[in-house]
Amino acid sequence: MALLKYLRHWIGRDQPGEPDPEELAREEELKMRLRERCARFRRLLSANKRALEAMSEVEDRLNGAKPFGMDYVHAVSTRAVTAVFQMVRELNALSGNAYAGLLEPFGRIRGQMEALLEEPPHQDGPLILHLDQISLSDLTLVGGKMANLGEVAANAGLSVPDGFAVTVSAYYRFMEYNGLQSELNRLIQATDMQSLDQVFSLAAALQKAVLTAPLPPELENAITEAVAIMRAKAGPGLKLALRSSAVGEDSLGVTFAGQYRSELNVPPEEACEVWKEIIASKYAVTAMSYRYHHGIPDDAAPMCVGVLAMVPAAAGGVAYSRDPVAASRGREQILLNAVAGLPQAVVDGAVTPDVYVFSREIPPKFIRKRLAGPEGTPPSLTDSQAAELAKVALALESYYTEPQDVEWALDAEDGRIVVLQSRPLHEADSATEQSHAEPQRTGEQGGEAFALDDLPSGLQVLAAGGVAVSPGVGIGPAFVARKEADMLSFPKGGILVVERALPRWAPLLSRASGLVSEAGGMAGHLASVAREYRLPALFSLPDARLLLDNTGEVTLDAARCAVFAGRQPQLVSSEAEPPNLMAGSPVHQRLQALSQLMVPLNLLHPDAPEFAPAYCRTLHDITRFCHEKSVRLMFEEEEAGVSRRMGKQLRAGAKLQYWIVDMGGGFKRRVPGPVVDLDIIASAPMLALWDGMVAVPWAGPPAASASGFMTVMLESAMNPELESTAPNTMANKNFFIISDNYMILQARYGYHFCTVESLAGEESHENFVSFQFKGGAADRKRRQLRARMVADLLEHHGFRADVKDDSVFAVAEGYDATETLMRTRLLGYLLIHTRQVDMIMLDTERAKALKDKMAADMEGMKGRPLKGCSC
Repeated sequence: MALLKYLRHWIGRDQPGEPDPEELAREEELKMRLRERCARFRRLLSANKRALEAMSEVEDRLNGAKPFGMDYVHAVSTRAVTAVFQMVRELNALSGNAYAGLLEPFGRIRGQMEALLEEPPHQDGPLILHLDQISLSDLTLVGGKMANLGEVAANAGLSVPDGFAVTVSAYYRFMEYNGLQSELNRLIQATDMQSLDQVFSLAAALQKAVLTAPLPPELENAITEAVAIMRAKAGPGLKLALRSSAVGEDSLGVTFAGQYRSELNVPPEEACEVWKEIIASKYAVTAMSYRYHHGIPDDAAPMCVGVLAMVPAAAGGVAYSRDPVAASRGREQILLNAVAGLPQAVVDGAVTPDVYVFSREIPPKFIRKRLAGPEGTPPSLTDSQAAELAKVALALESYYTEPQDVEWALDAEDGRIVVLQSRPLHEADSATEQSHAEPQRTGEQGGEAFALDDLPSGLQVLAAGGVAVSPGVGIGPAFVARKEADMLSFPKGGILVVERALPRWAPLLSRASGLVSEAGGMAGHLASVAREYRLPALFSLPDARLLLDNTGEVTLDAARCAVFAGRQPQLVSSEAEPPNLMAGSPVHQRLQALSQLMVPLNLLHPDAPEFAPAYCRTLHDITRFCHEKSVRLMFEEEEAGVSRRMGKQLRAGAKLQYWIVDMGGGFKRRVPGPVVDLDIIASAPMLALWDGMVAVPWAGPPAASASGFMTVMLESAMNPELESTAPNTMANKNFFIISDNYMILQARYGYHFCTVESLAGEESHENFVSFQFKGGAADRKRRQLRARMVADLLEHHGFRADVKDDSVFAVAEGYDATETLMRTRLLGYLLIHTRQVDMIMLDTERAKALKDKMAADMEGMKGRPLKGCSC
């Protein structure tokens, strides 16, 4: 009889009685309350998504090579704090303020973050310090260049010019007197530092503001009096050299080589005006781009200026106590670069210098020299002068206990070697040597010969010769730059070709694949910056502009001192990771400290006594707590019967681990009881997602290699929350909230978490489908590769995908209802078929085969009609 009654019910012979009107009214009231609660829950989930995006973005920036400034640090911190506060607010609204205790840890964490974002107070001190008063302990007051010069004068027993430093205190006094700093900060924060044309406009505005501002009277008097003392010592013929000595220059792990201005042969009466020009050079395009790419905020590099007596130089140049490129090839030697007269031509890369090479033993032994001038031109140094200079270089290395980059001049009056500056030498990283092992070179003269006898056959040599100032292989379009305006059209990944290796080209190096110059040497500023960027660079290559103009794609092999036609990837021995110039910088350190208040997760076990507001130590803890409690409020606790009456377990043949809440229109008819059958679902987005989930049978997780399996086991052992059978928030239940044209799914599949949200209505401009995907139990590299694969698959189908570490955030919007639902179906397929594939991602062939299969499956689904869709 029960079976007959069941059949009669479904064929219409025995209609059930009409539901009680009072029961319908109560149910409608519950639905209204549920819609309000669902709206709050949806806002909480949206804030949760924004908070996790910010945290993933922070991890991505800290581990990547992409530069960022303090404006980004402020912005991402604000986004994270705002999103978490909204979660706290919505959770308390859902719970009747049951979790007001969250406000205390939230306020504490926000206060700690605000303290980290505050600018440090300015250092007070004298406006002027004479050189005999300066040592390394004054680094933060006079900058690295002048602190080192004072140290050399006092303790290294070497000659330095007479002079004084205009200190950091003078810089801040100038800025405060004119109210400049706040205006400069405003302009900097409003500029996209990745856009060169915007940086050019910014530089012009900032430099004009500095140059037109008057000096405070007390500062002008202090500089004038200090110059008068120098003039009294030197006599009427005194000329000055004003040199930048920014705080952070030579002390933040970067060189700042050539980024700031120096002025030579300055008349004493012009010292004050030229001081402003040096200050203004802090805001030149080269300097601002350099600081940005190295993570140094404007406030971390206040400008000091050294005012020094000019040395009447018979010769000058740069000495490397350890040749950086030779060291990367296993050779230990001292490298001297010299020209007649002032050393400026060497450091600016304007000429090709004489080169002297000595051994690093004590005393140094002469190895070879290469003279740059025509035959018969006298050398810039005698052999004995070069040997004395090599001793000075080693003495400074011994004093500072690390290799030194020494700028020097040979006094024409008494033959003394005068040290103009000494700073740590940034050496070429041998790990960046991308070419094959250096070929055996015969007939080498001056260390600059080139050999092409070991090359694969068929290569066309476009240009050969010159000096390898930074090792490696670069591939890209050759771009000949003749004037500064050409910088704006330089292509990303291009090979920059210039006449002279001037510092003004430095802003392009972060975007270049290689650098070629017709002049310049190892010791030039641009060569130093190229080595910092690990950029292959070849200098002193005759007629480079003529030979490489309009040649299209080329391959620069700096070690072989040659440029080849076309792309020659076989010359690259391995792919080198781009250098993370931000690592260790002030901006990077600030974000690192903030990340410790944002990213770590300490609340792991929802049923543990410590899973409480008092134990929240990071924004991630608060995020996790809010998400966990909101899910329980919505789907597990029986507040006013809403969850018990409205949450239904999905049945598709058997009961499944999906619970569904209908906000209205999501079911075809009223569903009494705790279970809803799949054929009762009317929500078009949910049906589309489900269609994708079952479209292609899942073959199970791919067979992992031993290393892939072990990394999953290790990760599971280290993080019990990843154990898929452990009792945690997402292991047992996945939740849908639906209406007729809307759906949001919070789910966990295997070891990864995901959120899918879809709106497919009549208004195309309102429609969207979004996807958030994170996690896995394999090691980080495998998870990152899976995230990139998922993003690639989605981008092929019109999604805008953003990968941050092992997370994918993807969205497709603005499509009509049918197109939106078709993309929702594709996400259903990915939810099922990306389970545990991270285990094989380091197996290149298997990973590619899997990606190709998934791409083919997804392409095949596009031609199938949507099931249950009437749109």
